[in-house]
Amino acid sequence: MIRALALCLTLMASGVSAQSDPATAADAAATRLDRAAQMLADARTGSDRVAALTETVRAYEDGLVAMREGLRRASIRERTLSIQFEARRDELSRLLGILSTISNAPTPLLLLHPTGPTGTARSGMILADVAPALQRDAEQLRAELEELELLRTLQASASDTLEEGLQGAQEARTALSQAIADRVDLPRRYVEDGTAMRDLIESTETLSAFASGLSGTVAMEVEGAPQPDVSARRGTLSMPVEGTLIRGYQEADAAGVTRPGWLIATRPEALVTTPAVATMRYAGPLLDYGNVVILEPGSGVLFVFAGLGEVYGEVGEVIPEGAPIGLMGGAAPDIQAILTDSVEGADASRSETLYVEIRDGQDTVDPAEWFVPMTGSSE
Repeated sequence: MIRALALCLTLMASGVSAQSDPATAADAAATRLDRAAQMLADARTGSDRVAALTETVRAYEDGLVAMREGLRRASIRERTLSIQFEARRDELSRLLGILSTISNAPTPLLLLHPTGPTGTARSGMILADVAPALQRDAEQLRAELEELELLRTLQASASDTLEEGLQGAQEARTALSQAIADRVDLPRRYVEDGTAMRDLIESTETLSAFASGLSGTVAMEVEGAPQPDVSARRGTLSMPVEGTLIRGYQEADAAGVTRPGWLIATRPEALVTTPAVATMRYAGPLLDYGNVVILEPGSGVLFVFAGLGEVYGEVGEVIPEGAPIGLMGGAAPDIQAILTDSVEGADASRSETLYVEIRDGQDTVDPAEWFVPMTGSSE
């Protein structure tokens, strides 16, 4: 399955060779799939297997993004060439007629002119001047026709390519969920007090109050457990999910409501990972935020991620950097929807939103202070 998709990605890269970005991304995704396959073969522990499958899911996600972008650009280029050919229909017809006449006429007749030697000499000089231009036009026409045929072939084969990629991504997500359920080798900082956690959930009315009350849900500290400390990483952390920033810190939405965090648009079922080594403080539904994951990467610091469709991990575990903590909700679009989006130049596939909030002590801070600059637009 991994090698089959790698071949599909290589086809995509060659099909849009004039557009270096998706081609390069496709090649990189294929390489990551190979590396992930080797990691999976070499895995010796539950954490090794989770890491390998995480890389596999990420590679599939990147590959599908590259294919979407490649299809979008191929569709735009195909449409541009078709419009150009339609606008130049009469000109191209005359060019083809001239080339056909020249190719079919006997060579001696081309060298003779009815007015005699002088006319023949003049016509020869004109033909010598015109022939190179005709040749260039003919070569450009041939190249554009070949490109148009290649683009249409690529679009026609996109359905099978996308189907294989979507199936591979889904199989990798399923395997990842099972590997996380089977994982037993993560260190644990503390044992949760289930009763205290239930009481906190039932009595909490705000996210702030819930975060403040987490300290009372610890039943027992585990002696000698690692203590994550993210303080030195401030401003350098990678984002937990691939997406686009649509609302920044304390920015008002259409209703004028502000929230002390980021809102990130993602694709359905996108993988969410921890930006740094952190203790899992909470994972599950909370208030009106949907599924929420709260991580503690350092003393007094909490990372809050809300809006997930599925969450991974157990409270009290120390989660490695880059390890999955959940998947976004929603359902992946079908193949026809992806092709329609590509043809229309749209990116309606970013239909899910992840809310990211960072708390330092009792205060919230702008996530921009912790994460590397993120591309996108805030509204």
